[in-house]
Amino acid sequence: MAGHSKFKNIMYRKGAQDKKRSALFSKLSREITVAAKMGLPDPDANARLRAAIIAARAQSMPKDNIQRAIDKAAGSDAENYEEIRYEGFGPGGVAVIVEALSDNRNRTATNVRTIFSKNGGNLGASGSVSHGFERLGLIEYPPSAGDSEKVLEAAIEAGAEDVESDDDGHRIWTTIENLHEVARLLEPLLGESTGAKLAWKPSTAVEVRGDDAQQLMKLIDALDEDDDVQSVWGNYEVPDEELANLA
Repeated sequence: MAGHSKFKNIMYRKGAQDKKRSALFSKLSREITVAAKMGLPDPDANARLRAAIIAARAQSMPKDNIQRAIDKAAGSDAENYEEIRYEGFGPGGVAVIVEALSDNRNRTATNVRTIFSKNGGNLGASGSVSHGFERLGLIEYPPSAGDSEKVLEAAIEAGAEDVESDDDGHRIWTTIENLHEVARLLEPLLGESTGAKLAWKPSTAVEVRGDDAQQLMKLIDALDEDDDVQSVWGNYEVPDEELANLA
């Protein structure tokens, strides 16, 4: 198990979520509704719903909003959302996976394809890039949860597979099957996480600099701003000095 890594394999989103809080709340609400509709509306008995609520709390989503999203799942007017995955390539040959929740597959596909083409990317066929990623569970903690040694020890005790710690916080990786059990065991040790979800972890990273880095960030931001897109994953690594230039 690796205890420390600066491997930046999850999307760069600094500031983007704060600038679009209402859009973020809409996406969080959609995930809560879908999770509640797929299982019981009780987070203690529905692991996906619990994870969605934890993610909403981490973004300071009001309790009333969370409850409305849960209640909506039981209503006759609840939309039927479909989970869709898109795969493609960004500037610098970066592999990108986009996960969406959509009530209109044609609209979402058109929007995602347009965003790729306008920002130096190309949308590929299903399976075109996912072979370069592992499908794993991801539990995230802020730096305040403790130092890397404390988090590593807690992760080992809880049965996690790997840990990455850096200045941005801690990312604890698990098998898909053990995600919610590990998250539950970590709570008494580290407190409530900021998120527990299924994720795509790249096998190797592509370093991106200069114009490619700028264009890539535009692509990811544009995807993130689309109402139907829930998450974006890539196999890129942008050096710290490049991130400072992009901030």
